[in-house]
Amino acid sequence: METDVKLTKLASCAGCGAKLGAGTLAKMLEGFQTHTDPRLIVGYDKSDDASVYVLDENTALIQTTDFFPPIVDDPYLYGKIAATNAMSDVYAMGGEPKLALNILCAAESMEEDTIREILRGGYDAAYEAGAIITGGHTIRGAEPIYGLAVSGFVHPERVLTNSGARPGDVLILTKPLGIGILTTGAKADMVEKPVLDRIYAQMATLNKAARDVMVRYPVHACTDVTGFSLLGHSLEMAQGSGCTLHIQAQAVPYHKEAYELAAMGFIPAGAYRNRAFAEGSVALRGDIPLALQDIFYDPQTSGGLLFALPREAAQACLTALGETVPQAAIIGYVTEKEETWLRLEM
Repeated sequence: METDVKLTKLASCAGCGAKLGAGTLAKMLEGFQTHTDPRLIVGYDKSDDASVYVLDENTALIQTTDFFPPIVDDPYLYGKIAATNAMSDVYAMGGEPKLALNILCAAESMEEDTIREILRGGYDAAYEAGAIITGGHTIRGAEPIYGLAVSGFVHPERVLTNSGARPGDVLILTKPLGIGILTTGAKADMVEKPVLDRIYAQMATLNKAARDVMVRYPVHACTDVTGFSLLGHSLEMAQGSGCTLHIQAQAVPYHKEAYELAAMGFIPAGAYRNRAFAEGSVALRGDIPLALQDIFYDPQTSGGLLFALPREAAQACLTALGETVPQAAIIGYVTEKEETWLRLEM
């Protein structure tokens, strides 16, 4: 849909790059008074993707919310990407999204047709996921914002968190990196349309297929790679698991065009925040170009799943993923805690 107003021009930052830095957010939440409940088995205290509350012996409720400013100008595609990104947190916990509520802030200059197209994109993503959007809340504001509050379900004994990785595990990533760098370059007309079409399709692709394969294997830990970047989310997994994660730089899938742009300096602000948060916990081994490091700190919008599972199950899982998630790759491994939480190896 063509519109007179470019959505990305209405926002000061785009997609998951708008997130507050991980370290900043943790400090903001320190010392808050909260209730305890034995049925709440995953809360905000562990940097996980969503909360999990046990309803009965067979059912646990997953709740999450995610929303952000436009990362594309097409309103339908923006709505679909934002909704896809919001439901990803449920998949990362091993669950399936079932119910959702719209969260929408419409800029004053946005026409009703534009708002409708954003919502239509969200509804189509939810329909593809098998979830139902049951309502929501819409306001007017300075910048457009869209996303979902999502509820999903999982068996209490099959909940995946980001804190269960074990020494000997192998790490699998299901989508290539470089989204933040490429969308930054696109603002300066430095990215060709076929590349943009490729990354737009990636962002609008649910992590459902990856989740459906993943849960057939003995996965110990999982997260989705979004605004805090590969290294930011890996750091949270390492700290939560009490292990060191080794990332093999040459094995990590990324869009090659992002490397060229990173070398030219097209780095989103969120990447600098991610580097400030994680860099002190990363040990470099080998000659790793700065542009490649920047890709690993790049904030992803609707990124893939990162999960840890036993080495003996990894190849079979990767082969199964290849049928529906062809860019999935083994990118590293887990050891006992070393002197640093993360090792980036060439």
